[in-house]
Amino acid sequence: MTEPDYVLRNRAAWSEWAAEFFESGRRDWAAKEPVWGIWRVPESQLGVLPNVAGRDVIELGCGTAYVSSWLARRGARVTGIDNSPVQLASARQFQEEFGLEFPLLHAIAEELPFPDNSFDVAISEYGASIWADPYRWIPEAARVLRPGGELIFMVNGVILMLCVPDEDDEPAEPVMLRDYFGMHRFEWPDDQSVEFHLGYGDMIRLLRNNGFVVEDLIEVRPPKDSTTTYPFVNLEWSRRWPCEEVWRARKQ
Repeated sequence: MTEPDYVLRNRAAWSEWAAEFFESGRRDWAAKEPVWGIWRVPESQLGVLPNVAGRDVIELGCGTAYVSSWLARRGARVTGIDNSPVQLASARQFQEEFGLEFPLLHAIAEELPFPDNSFDVAISEYGASIWADPYRWIPEAARVLRPGGELIFMVNGVILMLCVPDEDDEPAEPVMLRDYFGMHRFEWPDDQSVEFHLGYGDMIRLLRNNGFVVEDLIEVRPPKDSTTTYPFVNLEWSRRWPCEEVWRARKQ
């Protein structure tokens, strides 16, 4: 498969950004409990993870692989793949630092180097879930999952994507700035990266067309005392509307 233009653009972007995420990656590797998203909501409040002990798990777009580290500590046989060699280099440093090893591969979620029916769980937190085209990566996730396998992915909330300005340092407004119909590919004036976001109907149809049944949609509402370092949304907005969502689906 010839790599799409956005794969190359996102690889280049993450080669530049990787250093900015190194210390946050170390922090999350060291976390005693998984915390999710930009508000770092504890796993004990969200309930994102299934029982992964003894199961084969793949993280799609693992970055520094902190999610994979959480899964490995919970007994999973985990493999992380990522589009960025620089991010994977950070992940390997953390494996050595924390004494925890699992396979890390330079690969894209749109063309996974694994046979059919290889995994029990596929997971992505702001990895392939937003940086890869869902019309390419979700069919691949379906292919490598075994019957009954689980797909879990965290993304920016649909409402947020309609309300956030193009400028990186401007927070979401309480007004819709974009059309809902036709959501798919998002590009930004300040950098070369490309994101993908679908409306609810399109996402549900895509999952169903690839043999998944949607089991849950966790709409993240941060606790009142939450803080974030990300400027594209504030707590007041996020307490009124979900800025993050976690989809959970199961392969029939």
